[in-house]
Amino acid sequence: MHSKGPTMLQLRLIATTDLHTHIYPYDYFADRSSDAVGLARAASLIEAARAEVANTLVLDNGDFLQGNPLGDYMAYERGLRPGERHPMLRAMAAAGIEASTLGNHEFNYGLEFLALTMAGAPFPIVSANLATALGANPAEDRNLVPPYALLERDFLDSAGNRQRLQIGVIGFAPPQILQWDHHILRGRLFARDIVEAAQARVPELRAAGADLVVALCHSGIGPAAPERGMENAATALGAVPGIDAIICGHTHRLFPSEEFAGLPGCDPVAGRLNGTPAVMAGSWGSHIGLIDLELSHEATGWRVTSAHSSLRAIARRGAGEAVLPAVESAPRVLEAARADHAETLAYIRRPVGRLTAPLHSYFALVVDDPSVQIVAAAQSAYVAEMLEDTEYAELPVLSAAGPFKAGGRGGPDYYTDVPAGDLAVKNVADLYIYPNTITAVKITGAELKEWLERSVALYRRIVPGVADQMLLDPDFPSYNYDVIEGVSYEVDLSRPARYDMAGRLSAPEAHRILNLRFAGREIDPAAEFIVATNNYRAAGGGDFPCARPDAVVLSGPDTNRDVLLRYIHNLGSVDPTPMGNWHFAPLPGTSVLFDTGPGARAHLDEVKGLSIEEVGPAPGGFLRFRIRL
Repeated sequence: MHSKGPTMLQLRLIATTDLHTHIYPYDYFADRSSDAVGLARAASLIEAARAEVANTLVLDNGDFLQGNPLGDYMAYERGLRPGERHPMLRAMAAAGIEASTLGNHEFNYGLEFLALTMAGAPFPIVSANLATALGANPAEDRNLVPPYALLERDFLDSAGNRQRLQIGVIGFAPPQILQWDHHILRGRLFARDIVEAAQARVPELRAAGADLVVALCHSGIGPAAPERGMENAATALGAVPGIDAIICGHTHRLFPSEEFAGLPGCDPVAGRLNGTPAVMAGSWGSHIGLIDLELSHEATGWRVTSAHSSLRAIARRGAGEAVLPAVESAPRVLEAARADHAETLAYIRRPVGRLTAPLHSYFALVVDDPSVQIVAAAQSAYVAEMLEDTEYAELPVLSAAGPFKAGGRGGPDYYTDVPAGDLAVKNVADLYIYPNTITAVKITGAELKEWLERSVALYRRIVPGVADQMLLDPDFPSYNYDVIEGVSYEVDLSRPARYDMAGRLSAPEAHRILNLRFAGREIDPAAEFIVATNNYRAAGGGDFPCARPDAVVLSGPDTNRDVLLRYIHNLGSVDPTPMGNWHFAPLPGTSVLFDTGPGARAHLDEVKGLSIEEVGPAPGGFLRFRIRL
């Protein structure tokens, strides 16, 4: 006689993450179709992935509410009526998504708008480490939304029999939310450490009857061992007992992939974090993530016996690095937001001023750039006016701004490129893509220099006299590259970076910033300045050593983008002539290589004060240039 074997069941988890209101395959900033983005495209991949197996569960990992002009239009212009469903939620439901969690960008528009949005949610939205009041331990917190949900599903086992399972879905978000949006969340929202919350809530979820627990971790892949309050906790979360699979995100990367090779606790081949199956599906609907689980029913319940993680992309690079669609859009998802998409197009096309010359960000990381200067000028003007009748009125106002769209993981088309002529709302949104609010801090001349030292960690150390060295650290995000307008300075690339990627002082004797001057004079380390910036930076975002909450002297009610919009409207005409307030220190006989978007070729003659020439194509569809120092 043969004994009957255990009951087996195949379950496919399908995941999206960091959709950022990208529903249509459309780039609102460029006002043109895009084959590289859109939940409508991802929904076609979801449909195909569901058709391949008997049992599926479709989950989203947060950051769905903000990220492009459609999100801004809904929050700032159109608004939501009580009981009305946000188009993003309609589209997500049409794509088959069955549960989601809160990402950090869900809070950018305020708690009231978030509450209106969640009131219309057609599926559970969970988060275990965010609370409106903290208890003695995480299990006693008053959570903003339910910490987890039990999804009851009927699945078919390998013998064709129906099995009813309770799938536990639990959510987590970076505790840094309280820093990044402290101006609207202070005293109203509290955050627990992700691992701490998981250790308390996962056993509770198991006790509630969960046969399987999936963590929706809106957090990136970081250290294997837990660190209190860590932003990127997905790897550490993989070691928490009782979690069967992790959907991660936040950093807009792809996992499994080779870029995570060699990291402790991370297996980018098997797709596991500390042994737990995991996936991260990029951003903006670029990919879906799959975790295929084999479950076995044993005496203690259902157990994962094998797992395989993979990614599927909505587009691929063809000849000449052109973006080629892998799928068409799902009509039902387009239909879910058709009217809102049309209204957003009308919104972004409103003219607000005129440009006398093109405005672009192709060279913003290598030369003082007008696309950064105009943002800085708008911030300075606003802050100076707001501080006119205060104790800070006599202090010089400087302004920190950086190029948000400068290629990188955004790809070779991810640049600002506005032709001369009418300047519309879409162009202003393109220059400042985040809904940050205007903030000002008071710092000393010594702190000002440290601020700039932190910024120029973007650059690799360059050996004098050597040709064609790669200039940029590809892991350094361009939004952490602040240029400070109102002063002049040089950057000595031959010296090591004073700060590392995480903002830690790594080379205390090193100083790349030379000849730092204000009004033509060397800056006194004890002198005081006001620096106009945004709430993200002032709250510690980017780990700048001198941008901190206790230095804040102004927390404006307006977004930086609205400040920029009004500034341009009042000017009427914008002359994007570079000021040239910073440059690289000369290194004779030395050259560096710099990759940017192919669109840069048309603007090469506009670059002043820099010896630059085209080299040729670069990997990923970029264009490579040589700079002679």
